[in-house]
Amino acid sequence: MVASSFDNRPHSDKFLAALVQMSATNQMAENIACAEELIRAAAVSGADMVLTPEMTTLMESDRGALLDKIFIEEEDPGLPVFTALAQELGIWLVIGSMAIKKPAGRAVNRSYLLSPAGHIVTRYDKIHMFDVDLPDGVHYRESRSYSPGKQAVLAATPWGKLGLSICYDLRFPGLYRTLSRAGAMMLSVPAAFTAVTGKAHWHILLRARAIENGSFVMAPAQTGSHISAGGGIRKTYGHSLFVDPWGNIIDDGGVDVGITMAEIDVNLVNKARLRIPSLTHDLPFGLED
Repeated sequence: MVASSFDNRPHSDKFLAALVQMSATNQMAENIACAEELIRAAAVSGADMVLTPEMTTLMESDRGALLDKIFIEEEDPGLPVFTALAQELGIWLVIGSMAIKKPAGRAVNRSYLLSPAGHIVTRYDKIHMFDVDLPDGVHYRESRSYSPGKQAVLAATPWGKLGLSICYDLRFPGLYRTLSRAGAMMLSVPAAFTAVTGKAHWHILLRARAIENGSFVMAPAQTGSHISAGGGIRKTYGHSLFVDPWGNIIDDGGVDVGITMAEIDVNLVNKARLRIPSLTHDLPFGLED
Protein backbone atom coordinates (compact mmCIF):
# COMPACT_ATOMS: atom_id res chain seq x y z
CA MET A 1 0.00 0.00 0.00
CA VAL A 2 1.25 3.50 -0.84
CA ALA A 3 0.36 6.58 1.18
CA SER A 4 -0.22 9.66 -0.98
CA SER A 5 -0.18 13.14 0.51
CA PHE A 6 -2.44 14.81 -2.04
CA ASP A 7 -3.15 14.64 -5.73
CA ASN A 8 -2.88 17.22 -8.47
CA ARG A 9 -2.02 17.51 -12.12
CA PRO A 10 1.38 18.79 -13.24
CA HIS A 11 1.16 22.37 -14.43
CA SER A 12 4.69 22.48 -15.79
CA ASP A 13 6.82 20.02 -17.73
CA LYS A 14 10.26 21.17 -16.63
CA PHE A 15 11.96 22.32 -13.47
CA LEU A 16 15.46 22.88 -12.14
CA ALA A 17 16.52 20.53 -9.35
CA ALA A 18 19.57 20.68 -7.08
CA LEU A 19 21.26 17.93 -5.08
CA VAL A 20 23.05 19.02 -1.93
CA GLN A 21 26.16 16.97 -1.16
CA MET A 22 27.37 17.21 2.44
CA SER A 23 30.02 15.81 4.72
CA ALA A 24 27.96 15.97 7.89
CA THR A 25 29.54 15.76 11.33
CA ASN A 26 28.27 14.57 14.71
CA GLN A 27 27.42 18.17 15.65
CA MET A 28 23.85 19.05 14.74
CA ALA A 29 24.20 22.83 14.74
CA GLU A 30 27.12 22.66 12.29
CA ASN A 31 25.16 20.48 9.90
CA ILE A 32 22.03 22.63 9.99
CA ALA A 33 24.13 25.70 9.18
CA CYS A 34 25.97 23.90 6.35
CA ALA A 35 22.72 22.58 4.86
CA GLU A 36 21.16 26.04 5.01
CA GLU A 37 24.13 27.59 3.21
CA LEU A 38 24.03 25.02 0.42
CA ILE A 39 20.24 25.19 0.05
CA ARG A 40 20.47 28.97 -0.27
CA ALA A 41 23.19 28.64 -2.90
CA ALA A 42 21.01 26.25 -4.88
CA ALA A 43 18.04 28.60 -4.71
CA VAL A 44 20.18 31.55 -5.83
CA SER A 45 21.20 29.43 -8.83
CA GLY A 46 17.55 29.03 -9.75
CA ALA A 47 16.59 25.66 -8.25
CA ASP A 48 12.86 24.97 -7.98
CA MET A 49 13.44 21.83 -5.91
CA VAL A 50 16.38 21.12 -3.61
CA LEU A 51 17.20 17.73 -2.12
CA THR A 52 19.59 17.06 0.77
CA PRO A 53 21.22 13.72 1.70
CA GLU A 54 20.42 11.08 4.29
CA MET A 55 21.27 12.20 7.84
CA THR A 56 21.36 15.86 6.88
CA THR A 57 21.45 17.07 10.47
CA LEU A 58 23.58 14.43 12.21
CA MET A 59 26.05 11.68 11.27
CA GLU A 60 26.52 9.75 14.50
CA SER A 61 27.12 5.99 14.56
CA ASP A 62 27.53 5.71 18.34
CA ARG A 63 24.11 4.59 19.58
CA GLY A 64 24.27 6.30 22.97
CA ALA A 65 25.49 9.59 21.55
CA LEU A 66 22.88 9.45 18.79
CA LEU A 67 19.99 9.08 21.22
CA ASP A 68 21.40 11.85 23.43
CA LYS A 69 21.67 14.29 20.54
CA ILE A 70 18.38 13.82 18.69
CA PHE A 71 14.88 15.14 19.44
CA ILE A 72 11.26 14.25 18.99
CA GLU A 73 9.89 15.89 15.86
CA GLU A 74 8.11 18.71 17.73
CA GLU A 75 11.38 19.76 19.37
CA ASP A 76 13.87 19.16 16.57
CA PRO A 77 15.87 22.37 15.92
CA GLY A 78 16.44 21.68 12.23
CA LEU A 79 12.88 21.27 11.05
CA PRO A 80 11.70 24.85 11.72
CA VAL A 81 14.86 26.16 10.03
CA PHE A 82 14.11 24.12 6.92
CA THR A 83 10.39 24.90 6.76
CA ALA A 84 11.15 28.62 7.10
CA LEU A 85 13.86 28.31 4.45
CA ALA A 86 11.50 26.63 1.96
CA GLN A 87 9.00 29.42 2.47
CA GLU A 88 11.54 32.24 2.28
CA LEU A 89 13.14 30.89 -0.89
CA GLY A 90 9.90 29.69 -2.46
CA ILE A 91 11.25 26.21 -3.20
CA TRP A 92 10.22 22.60 -2.81
CA LEU A 93 12.64 21.08 -0.34
CA VAL A 94 13.35 17.41 0.31
CA ILE A 95 15.26 16.96 3.54
CA GLY A 96 16.75 13.58 2.71
CA SER A 97 16.53 12.37 6.27
CA MET A 98 16.94 13.28 9.89
CA ALA A 99 17.15 11.04 12.94
CA ILE A 100 13.99 11.62 14.96
CA LYS A 101 13.61 10.34 18.52
CA LYS A 102 10.87 7.85 19.31
CA PRO A 103 9.80 6.22 22.59
CA ALA A 104 11.68 3.41 24.33
CA GLY A 105 15.18 4.43 23.25
CA ARG A 106 14.51 4.21 19.52
CA ALA A 107 14.71 6.53 16.51
CA VAL A 108 13.33 6.71 13.00
CA ASN A 109 15.25 7.72 9.89
CA ARG A 110 12.77 10.20 8.42
CA SER A 111 12.61 12.08 5.12
CA TYR A 112 10.51 15.23 4.70
CA LEU A 113 9.00 16.94 1.68
CA LEU A 114 8.43 20.66 2.37
CA SER A 115 6.37 22.97 0.16
CA PRO A 116 7.16 26.59 -0.84
CA ALA A 117 4.52 27.60 1.70
CA GLY A 118 6.74 26.11 4.42
CA HIS A 119 4.40 23.20 5.10
CA ILE A 120 5.37 19.58 5.70
CA VAL A 121 3.70 17.91 2.71
CA THR A 122 4.66 14.39 3.73
CA ARG A 123 7.02 12.26 5.81
CA TYR A 124 8.65 8.95 4.96
CA ASP A 125 10.34 6.64 7.48
CA LYS A 126 13.08 4.42 6.04
CA ILE A 127 11.75 0.89 5.66
CA HIS A 128 14.86 -1.22 5.11
CA MET A 129 17.47 -1.32 7.87
CA PHE A 130 21.17 -1.43 6.96
CA ASP A 131 22.29 -4.53 8.89
CA VAL A 132 25.35 -5.77 7.00
CA ASP A 133 28.87 -7.14 7.36
CA LEU A 134 31.10 -5.59 4.71
CA PRO A 135 34.18 -7.18 3.07
CA ASP A 136 36.48 -4.68 4.83
CA GLY A 137 35.40 -6.08 8.21
CA VAL A 138 33.12 -3.18 9.13
CA HIS A 139 29.74 -4.09 10.59
CA TYR A 140 26.55 -2.00 10.57
CA ARG A 141 23.42 -2.69 12.62
CA GLU A 142 20.99 0.11 11.90
CA SER A 143 18.16 -1.85 13.51
CA ARG A 144 19.82 -1.48 16.94
CA SER A 145 18.94 2.20 16.98
CA TYR A 146 16.18 2.68 14.41
CA SER A 147 12.66 1.35 14.01
CA PRO A 148 11.76 0.61 10.37
CA GLY A 149 8.95 2.38 8.58
CA LYS A 150 5.99 0.39 7.34
CA GLN A 151 4.56 2.55 4.55
CA ALA A 152 5.68 3.53 1.06
CA VAL A 153 5.06 7.23 0.46
CA LEU A 154 4.14 9.13 -2.69
CA ALA A 155 3.65 12.90 -2.90
CA ALA A 156 2.36 15.20 -5.62
CA THR A 157 4.43 18.16 -6.80
CA PRO A 158 3.68 20.71 -9.54
CA TRP A 159 5.69 18.53 -11.96
CA GLY A 160 4.34 15.11 -11.10
CA LYS A 161 4.42 12.60 -8.30
CA LEU A 162 7.56 11.98 -6.25
CA GLY A 163 8.31 8.62 -4.63
CA LEU A 164 10.36 8.83 -1.44
CA SER A 165 13.05 6.41 -0.27
CA ILE A 166 16.28 6.45 1.74
CA CYS A 167 19.69 4.86 1.04
CA TYR A 168 19.53 1.07 1.72
CA ASP A 169 16.00 1.05 0.26
CA LEU A 170 17.80 1.29 -3.08
CA ARG A 171 18.56 -2.44 -2.96
CA PHE A 172 14.88 -3.38 -2.86
CA PRO A 173 13.42 -2.83 -6.34
CA GLY A 174 9.92 -3.81 -5.26
CA LEU A 175 9.57 -0.53 -3.35
CA TYR A 176 10.31 1.54 -6.46
CA ARG A 177 8.06 -0.64 -8.60
CA THR A 178 5.22 -0.04 -6.17
CA LEU A 179 5.84 3.72 -6.19
CA SER A 180 6.12 3.93 -9.97
CA ARG A 181 3.03 1.83 -10.61
CA ALA A 182 1.19 4.19 -8.25
CA GLY A 183 2.22 7.14 -10.43
CA ALA A 184 5.70 8.24 -9.33
CA MET A 185 7.56 10.00 -12.14
CA MET A 186 10.53 10.92 -9.95
CA LEU A 187 12.27 8.91 -7.22
CA SER A 188 14.33 10.50 -4.44
CA VAL A 189 17.17 8.40 -3.01
CA PRO A 190 19.03 10.46 -0.37
CA ALA A 191 21.93 8.40 0.90
CA ALA A 192 25.00 7.97 3.05
CA PHE A 193 26.37 5.05 1.04
CA THR A 194 29.60 3.61 2.39
CA ALA A 195 32.74 4.10 0.32
CA VAL A 196 33.06 0.33 -0.16
CA THR A 197 29.51 -0.36 -1.33
CA GLY A 198 29.28 2.92 -3.20
CA LYS A 199 32.27 2.17 -5.39
CA ALA A 200 30.84 -1.24 -6.28
CA HIS A 201 27.11 -0.58 -6.56
CA TRP A 202 25.93 3.06 -6.34
CA HIS A 203 25.87 4.04 -10.01
CA ILE A 204 24.63 0.63 -11.17
CA LEU A 205 21.73 0.45 -8.72
CA LEU A 206 20.55 3.99 -9.35
CA ARG A 207 20.62 3.47 -13.11
CA ALA A 208 18.78 0.17 -12.71
CA ARG A 209 15.98 1.75 -10.66
CA ALA A 210 15.59 4.49 -13.29
CA ILE A 211 15.55 2.03 -16.20
CA GLU A 212 13.22 -0.49 -14.56
CA ASN A 213 10.60 2.13 -13.82
CA GLY A 214 11.12 4.73 -16.54
CA SER A 215 11.55 7.31 -13.78
CA PHE A 216 13.91 10.13 -12.95
CA VAL A 217 16.18 9.29 -10.02
CA MET A 218 17.52 12.09 -7.83
CA ALA A 219 20.10 10.93 -5.28
CA PRO A 220 21.85 13.46 -2.99
CA ALA A 221 24.67 11.91 -0.97
CA GLN A 222 26.99 12.24 1.99
CA THR A 223 30.71 12.30 1.21
CA GLY A 224 34.01 11.99 3.07
CA SER A 225 34.87 10.81 6.58
CA HIS A 226 32.53 11.07 9.56
CA ILE A 227 33.82 10.63 13.11
CA SER A 228 31.48 9.34 15.80
CA ALA A 229 31.52 10.26 19.48
CA GLY A 230 33.12 6.87 20.17
CA GLY A 231 35.97 7.59 17.78
CA GLY A 232 34.80 5.37 14.94
CA ILE A 233 35.12 6.62 11.39
CA ARG A 234 32.56 6.05 8.65
CA LYS A 235 33.57 6.86 5.08
CA THR A 236 30.87 7.74 2.58
CA TYR A 237 31.03 7.64 -1.19
CA GLY A 238 29.57 10.93 -2.43
CA HIS A 239 28.71 11.08 -6.15
CA SER A 240 25.27 12.68 -5.85
CA LEU A 241 23.54 11.58 -9.01
CA PHE A 242 20.79 12.57 -11.44
CA VAL A 243 19.63 9.73 -13.71
CA ASP A 244 17.06 10.14 -16.48
CA PRO A 245 14.24 7.62 -17.22
CA TRP A 246 16.33 5.92 -19.94
CA GLY A 247 19.15 5.29 -17.47
CA ASN A 248 21.48 8.05 -18.62
CA ILE A 249 23.51 9.83 -15.95
CA ILE A 250 22.67 13.51 -16.30
CA ASP A 251 25.23 14.71 -13.77
CA ASP A 252 27.51 13.33 -11.06
CA GLY A 253 28.47 15.39 -8.01
CA GLY A 254 31.87 13.75 -7.55
CA VAL A 255 33.36 13.71 -4.04
CA ASP A 256 33.36 17.37 -3.01
CA VAL A 257 30.82 19.12 -0.79
CA GLY A 258 28.57 21.31 -2.91
CA ILE A 259 25.53 21.34 -5.16
CA THR A 260 24.78 19.57 -8.44
CA MET A 261 22.00 20.90 -10.66
CA ALA A 262 19.98 19.54 -13.56
CA GLU A 263 16.89 20.35 -15.57
CA ILE A 264 14.21 17.70 -15.12
CA ASP A 265 11.88 17.31 -18.12
CA VAL A 266 9.03 15.05 -17.01
CA ASN A 267 8.03 14.50 -20.66
CA LEU A 268 10.95 12.06 -20.80
CA VAL A 269 9.14 9.78 -18.33
CA ASN A 270 6.22 9.17 -20.66
CA LYS A 271 8.56 8.75 -23.62
CA ALA A 272 10.57 6.08 -21.80
CA ARG A 273 7.45 4.28 -20.62
CA LEU A 274 5.96 4.27 -24.10
CA ARG A 275 9.16 2.81 -25.54
CA ILE A 276 9.25 0.00 -22.98
CA PRO A 277 5.90 -0.21 -21.14
CA SER A 278 7.12 -2.71 -18.55
CA LEU A 279 5.05 -1.12 -15.77
CA THR A 280 1.98 -2.50 -17.54
CA HIS A 281 3.52 -5.92 -18.18
CA ASP A 282 3.94 -7.22 -14.62
CA LEU A 283 2.24 -10.60 -14.33
CA PRO A 284 1.60 -12.84 -11.31
CA PHE A 285 3.57 -16.06 -11.27
CA GLY A 286 4.25 -18.97 -8.99
CA LEU A 287 7.45 -20.72 -7.93
CA GLU A 288 7.91 -24.38 -8.71
CA ASP A 289 9.94 -26.10 -6.02
